[in-house]
Amino acid sequence: MPRYDKSLDIDAMTPRQAKREHTRLQAEIAEHDKRYYQDDAPTVSDAEYDALRRRYNAIEQKFPDLVTQGSLSLTVGAAPARGFAKVRHTVPMLSLDNAFSEEDVVDFVERIRRFLKLADDEPITFLAEPKIDGLSMSLRYEDGELVRAATRGDGTEGEDVTANIRTLKDVPQKLKGRNLPAVCEMRGEVYMKKADFLALNERQTAAGGQVFANPRNSAAGSLRQKDPAITASRPLHFFAYSWGELTKVPEKTQSAMVAWMAARGFDTNPLSKVCKSVKELVAFHRSIGERRAKLDYDIDGVVYKVDRLDWQERLGFVSRSPRWAIAHKFAAERAETVLNGIDIQVGRTGALTPVAKLEPVTVGGVVVQNASLHNEDYIKGIGASGEAIRNGTDIRIGDTVVIQRAGDVIPQIVDVVLDKRPKSAKPYHFPAVCPACGSHAVREINLRTGKEDVVRRCTGGLICPAQAVERLRHFVARDAFDIEGFGEKQAEAFYADGLVMEPADIFTLRQRDARASKKLADREGYGETSVTNLFNAIDARRKVPLNRLIYALGIRHIGDINAKILARHYGTIEAFEEAATAADVPTDRKDKGNDAWQELNSIEGIGDVVAEAVVEFFNEKKNRAALKRLLAEIEVEPMEEARSDTPVAGKTVVFTGTLEKMTRDEAKAMAERLGAKVSGSVSKKTDYVVAGPGAGSKLKDAQKHGVTVMDEDGWFKLIGR
Repeated sequence: MPRYDKSLDIDAMTPRQAKREHTRLQAEIAEHDKRYYQDDAPTVSDAEYDALRRRYNAIEQKFPDLVTQGSLSLTVGAAPARGFAKVRHTVPMLSLDNAFSEEDVVDFVERIRRFLKLADDEPITFLAEPKIDGLSMSLRYEDGELVRAATRGDGTEGEDVTANIRTLKDVPQKLKGRNLPAVCEMRGEVYMKKADFLALNERQTAAGGQVFANPRNSAAGSLRQKDPAITASRPLHFFAYSWGELTKVPEKTQSAMVAWMAARGFDTNPLSKVCKSVKELVAFHRSIGERRAKLDYDIDGVVYKVDRLDWQERLGFVSRSPRWAIAHKFAAERAETVLNGIDIQVGRTGALTPVAKLEPVTVGGVVVQNASLHNEDYIKGIGASGEAIRNGTDIRIGDTVVIQRAGDVIPQIVDVVLDKRPKSAKPYHFPAVCPACGSHAVREINLRTGKEDVVRRCTGGLICPAQAVERLRHFVARDAFDIEGFGEKQAEAFYADGLVMEPADIFTLRQRDARASKKLADREGYGETSVTNLFNAIDARRKVPLNRLIYALGIRHIGDINAKILARHYGTIEAFEEAATAADVPTDRKDKGNDAWQELNSIEGIGDVVAEAVVEFFNEKKNRAALKRLLAEIEVEPMEEARSDTPVAGKTVVFTGTLEKMTRDEAKAMAERLGAKVSGSVSKKTDYVVAGPGAGSKLKDAQKHGVTVMDEDGWFKLIGR
């Protein structure tokens, strides 16, 4: 379940509370985006993810100063995965806002009417279509010939999968018809049919290969194969429904454009329908929902798009989504089954996570045997999550439970059928010791709130094998050191055999192997060639960008986004460690901490939750000693070259108020390109404050600290624009 305190009402938040909540949510959402878009392995339901997003967006609406260039409300998906060439989209591939009720659909239509200033009786026509749960794809044709295929990636940059996409029979290599636009970029969804998915998993099981969780993951994994022949062997399909760059738009409506795509040789969804009222939209959603289980492909809702393209152009976009389209999501699918047992898994940070072991049951065409139980309070039926869903009912082994599977990810138990509870079923007692190492497992008390953490954690971080292996896995993960041939299996095996106990050991493996009586090449599954390749891959990672190193350290709350923010701010690992070691965490709300703490806590995108985690990590001497041993083996490179030849290079800049010649994000991006550091708050270390109309407390702080204040014209004059 989400780690944020959703019991805290947004309207009652102070700016400080909002910043903490915003930072915490940003880290969690970014991690879920990575798991979904890059790893094809989501770990929360669509409903849980959407709840995170709604709360995150609501906080930014209430506290607009929290919106930064790195805000997730302005981004889509996650950065492209490694292993494929990168493709920059000429027209960004954006995502859609969601509707969850009929009232949301009514609000969507009314917003369009108000924006376009339409009379109450003027009809608005929409194209409604099923929302395919697959992998978004952009196909670029030049003079009718397919020249490039790219995944959505982060919406701005995706992966080049041209060779693989050419193996799909549904994708025409050459467009039909005459007088085609010189550049024609068609967009749609790559998906796998349910029957094909089940057959594929049967073959994978028989061959001892990877078994996929659902058709969406299967389609994404199949398309990202390095060998196009493997992709060709997988039964993938493609529905076209949109477009990107077009040198000439041949039609005037969305529905006519879809028909034009079909005439060019693409498969389009035959269930799409033109609707002329909210009543027709809702009826279409209800009808598709009733047919959903019988469809041979997964859908998770219905998309409504304004049909007139000139109206679409007028409506434009807000943040990462078009104003003229919305996704009306379906409710989660449910089924009943029996809870046979509860396993406790120990994570990288020592968190004890309960997982339900279920009597296998089919939910939405997928066989479910495990389900998330989230935490100790969820099992007891107390706390915000358990109480809201089950009204205080606890979960016991032997219970008949209701399973919810939303978004085709790990399901969760949402209810207990008390009428079917066995008399022998007893309340579950959550373990107070770690099942991996026997150390005490405790729930920390937040000294500021006095509340007990919902997560129980193992205290044996230095001796717990579960945490040690997970930390090594994290260290070599894709966004960390990404050592080819050194993955989760190697981390676990090498740790078990005492070969790699900490990150530095990875880089001394070659030298130690040369002195060992039993060589690595003599191990089962290895040979001279594979070992040489492994050692070469390790040596290739002896130079690593600072942001990857920071992420690889496994500091709590530090995802790849926060790692980039910290790397960009401090520049070197030495400066980062020195600042973190020097920082004193305030003991109460009145204490602002020393200068090092204030600098760390004031970095745009870094709140006190993340700052405390950084300080706690570096306060542990053994962590610093392990880092020192690692740094003796590697060379840390800067994340990116900051310009030093501009008047603002190395200066700290704060933008406040309403900017009229550029957006706030454009201004911040410009400043960073010129080598400046952009902060969200004003202190005595601030060099410039660029203030537009409506500037408030930050302008007063600038005057108090004697900081140079200028308007936009002054800023452009300063930077020579």
